Amino acid sequence: MKHVTNVHYHSVSKNLDVYFDDDSQAVFSCEFLRVHSPSAEVQGHGSGPMKLVFNKQSVGIKNIAHVGHYALRIDFDDGHNSGLFSWQYFAKLQAQQTTLWDEYLKRVSEHNNSKDSVPIKFIP
Repeated sequence: MKHVTNVHYHSVSKNLDVYFDDDSQAVFSCEFLRVHSPSAEVQGHGSGPMKLVFNKQSVGIKNIAHVGHYALRIDFDDGHNSGLFSWQYFAKLQAQQTTLWDEYLKRVSEHNNSKDSVPIKFIP
């Protein structure tokens, strides 16, 4: 299993650089991390579907705290701070970043396209 060796937060670009012990690196936007938070609030409780989190384009990070030798707790400036970003979860995000982001954008688009639609029945 990969381990995180270092993180660096860029407050202007709102990106978090995550460095792993295999010399790989990932750059995550705060928005990406916020909408993919490992918290039950975002992931859903039990076998329920992942929640769709909106309007986090300008979210930033207030604080990053180590939890043991296996995770980080990220305090976002919108008040969200539940869920632990384990090394394993960071590795998953790194491996699936493009797919996860594309799926998220698709879900947002589908939601936006359907939220204003009103079913109309035509009766001849």
